[in-house]
Amino acid sequence: MLRSLGLALCLASAIGWAAAPAGKAQPPAAAHPQLKLRIVGGLAGVTQFTQLEGPFWTRDLARLSGGRYSAEIVAFDRAGVPGSDMLRLLQLGVVPFGTVLMSSLTAQHPLYTAADLPGLNPDMATLRATLAAVRPALEQALRSEQNVEPLAIYVYPAQVLFCRDRLQGLDDLRGRMVRVSSAAQGDFVAALGAQPRLVPFAQLMQSMQGGTLDCAVTGTMSGNILGLHEHTRYLHPMALSWGLAIFGAHRPAWQALPQDLRALLQAQLPRLESAIWRSAEEETAEGVACNTGQPACRRGRRGGMTLVPLTPRDDARRLQVLRASVLPRWLERCGAPCAELWRSTIEPERRIELPASP
Repeated sequence: MLRSLGLALCLASAIGWAAAPAGKAQPPAAAHPQLKLRIVGGLAGVTQFTQLEGPFWTRDLARLSGGRYSAEIVAFDRAGVPGSDMLRLLQLGVVPFGTVLMSSLTAQHPLYTAADLPGLNPDMATLRATLAAVRPALEQALRSEQNVEPLAIYVYPAQVLFCRDRLQGLDDLRGRMVRVSSAAQGDFVAALGAQPRLVPFAQLMQSMQGGTLDCAVTGTMSGNILGLHEHTRYLHPMALSWGLAIFGAHRPAWQALPQDLRALLQAQLPRLESAIWRSAEEETAEGVACNTGQPACRRGRRGGMTLVPLTPRDDARRLQVLRASVLPRWLERCGAPCAELWRSTIEPERRIELPASP
């Protein structure tokens, strides 16, 4: 709590409020001077930020509003905002509009991570179905518990395995040091006998080049952009997870915006969300093509990695690890609320029952 409040005070002048305090009367839309929003976006240097989020806020918003409104955006990993603090800063209003990686909520708010637990969604169609089932409950919890208005849910390309040495299946991870981006991913790889290492995305290449990692879990295309294909030889394309992110607003900041701006964002942000999901699905496939040197690679750099075949044995292992390790550890972190959420949303959709209590 104190750490978050201290960081809040340090960031307040740099990030600022995007609108007048809640409750202050707003003049008619035509009388508004130009209003500039300040947005904290997703990860820097990846397609979601450079080609979709960034252009929407810095170019499209002004065009769509006839010049009445504009925005600045900074990637959270370039803004000095730790991912684990983003939800708290949104709740406080220090960051009025920001992007929260669900994986950063594993320890403090495990309920919010239900839709993207490692091993749950091996493909995009399954992920869409899982999120659709749980989304209404997630959005209501964000409003009532965090005072955050959810405006969109983004997704990154599939999180897959890049490994230095020969890999034929998931069980070959035993004994290897594997980069993960969340405690839940750590639960998954630990159940396979590997040693998880929680390494931020910005430090991934440094750790791989330094020889402290044998494998890394990251996005197919983001790994290619980093150059992982130059330091690893085997690519296992099973989606261990995806990397969902919540774009939301501090509710008083949202309610203080002019009504026409709120209406514009409510109409346009779902379109941005859809574009990000399409891009993530395309980049999942193209990232595999680029890392393995296939002709379908157009936007990345062609590598020479060996593609590990997906097998029924690995798919069965994925589901076994989800049920025996990931779900029990998730329930340990939040208990009855998570169990109730699962049974009322995901279990009816996915037909995956929770393990019996010990």
